[in-house]
Amino acid sequence: MKNMFLGLAASFLIVACNSLAENEYEIKGNVDPSLNGKKVFLQKQGGMGYVATDTAVVENGTFIFKDTISEPEMRFIAIEDKEPGNVVDFILEPGSIKIETDKDILHNSKRYGTYNNEKLEEYYSINKGFTEELKEFQKKKQAAYMQAMQTKDTAAVNNLMKEEEVFRKRSEDLNIKFIKENPKAYINLFFVGNLVNSPNHPFDEVKKLYNSLDKDLLNTKMGKKLSEFIDKKEQDLNAQKQSEENKKNVEVGKTAPSFSAPTPEGKTMSLKDAMGKVTIIDFWASWCVPCRNENPNVVAMYKELHPKGLNIIGVSLDKDGEKWKEAIAKDNLTWNHVSNLQFWQDPIARQYGVEGIPATFVLDENGVIVARDLRGEELKAKVKELLAK
Repeated sequence: MKNMFLGLAASFLIVACNSLAENEYEIKGNVDPSLNGKKVFLQKQGGMGYVATDTAVVENGTFIFKDTISEPEMRFIAIEDKEPGNVVDFILEPGSIKIETDKDILHNSKRYGTYNNEKLEEYYSINKGFTEELKEFQKKKQAAYMQAMQTKDTAAVNNLMKEEEVFRKRSEDLNIKFIKENPKAYINLFFVGNLVNSPNHPFDEVKKLYNSLDKDLLNTKMGKKLSEFIDKKEQDLNAQKQSEENKKNVEVGKTAPSFSAPTPEGKTMSLKDAMGKVTIIDFWASWCVPCRNENPNVVAMYKELHPKGLNIIGVSLDKDGEKWKEAIAKDNLTWNHVSNLQFWQDPIARQYGVEGIPATFVLDENGVIVARDLRGEELKAKVKELLAK
């Protein structure tokens, strides 16, 4: 009975010694004994490369790192005298992490011991065949691409790019399959992030993949960054869609959308207030050199044709009110002016789909857009034509 008790006590002590505290990790790496005495670096990505966060030394073919971490992070192991970039990528997370190190190509090392490293190893194992096929293609492509460039064979270059796109889509499809089958795997945050700007997969599809990921995963720092990235992409797509719709609303033949904004005096003026028999909406800014260069032509035309019914309303994309007013005075722009002083975020510019200035819209007496982006004599001729009706 006494011997049994001693045996149980010894077993308990072994377990106790090997147990890790909450949020504690231990990385045990096995390496070729020829590397004894070499430094091993625990790294994270920083700037344009890797930054060491801890250092160990190989003793008897092993190295150990031990510390705490609150949530998973992508990390790397590098060994002294290995070329830059020759690293083991793995997931640093609480638990006992084992790395069987390949002494030549560190990326070919085996990672296991914790959930996310098991999944990372599983992913590499599943995609091993495809990865080798891709490497072989890239070797052949490099030689073929150089030859095509030297001979200026654009057809061959285009074919190589198409083949590369096929490989990219295959890689993305493999990643999507892995994401769907492993919603808790940390590596999927990177896969989803890479898919956000992919031309092969609609954004709505990528967002569904993101939403299918485990909630604990999405609450990590990397998960929150991915959330911000996806939100920004969605905002950009919505803004692009709205811009396209706005451009359709200001095509020739459409009624000009109404708007109102502050004048230099601080009053509010609407498009309706500024209408004449012919009206020009002139998008410009004090900082826009082409706009300022065109102003003398517009001033001369306005002096001649304003008495006959030409009105102009300038919509400035300035953000400095004083510079806006100074430019109006210096260039002798005696027509109506408004500005929200919001630069490219100006709501009127967005409403009219304006993405570059100067931009002009010519309206008839009913507010219908009859021409746009005319300059000099061409603009003057169109105004005269409309005034003669």
